[in-house]
Amino acid sequence: MKALVSEYNDKLSSKSAFEILEFSIRNFRDKIVFATSLGAEDQVLTEMIVQIDPSVKIFTLDTGRLFQETYDLLDITEKKYRIKIEICFPDAARVEKMVREKGINLFYENVENRKLCCHVRKSEPLMKALRGMDAWITGLRREKSVTRQNSETMEWDEIHDLIKINPLISWTHQQVWDYIKERKIPYNVLHDKGFPSIGCLPCTRAVLPGEDIRAGRWWWELPENKECGLHQD
Repeated sequence: MKALVSEYNDKLSSKSAFEILEFSIRNFRDKIVFATSLGAEDQVLTEMIVQIDPSVKIFTLDTGRLFQETYDLLDITEKKYRIKIEICFPDAARVEKMVREKGINLFYENVENRKLCCHVRKSEPLMKALRGMDAWITGLRREKSVTRQNSETMEWDEIHDLIKINPLISWTHQQVWDYIKERKIPYNVLHDKGFPSIGCLPCTRAVLPGEDIRAGRWWWELPENKECGLHQD
């Protein structure tokens, strides 16, 4: 499977995001899954996937610390597209142990604590959700973060031992929002309130005029640390 990544990238180099999804869904059949955070990019992909094959498995990670607006969008999206998005939760015992030992707001204290929280609440549930799959679809874009500049349309994910597919990797912010407006795709209302990137409530704030698109995520950390562990090289 790993050896196919280069071949697939060559084959898909001139294809649109929709065509990349069509190829991937046809090629991986019931061994492909879409992980959505319900962000703008993921809403675009949900709309495309439903057009191609509404039976494709879609899941989201509920960390227990999300915005109410995110839960509202989950409900709206399921009803609009007549789909069921599987909700994956962290292990309750692991969360309880972490909070008991490190505190409820451990993530503000240091990078190590923040990464531990992300690992328990996000990475571990993701690993469980991806088990048995050959490929997973993500909404990664190069433009969105300095940690994603070398990402390609298809990549081998060493951590999860499968192929990661990034159909929107070369899309710009403008392309995403033009597509959303053109197709009348539902999106998180926090985007209209200065939140370009939305994660857990304690670790997300609105950005100020002129700030980087990811400035509102873990704003107390350096840019090169701003990944939750779901997308590592």
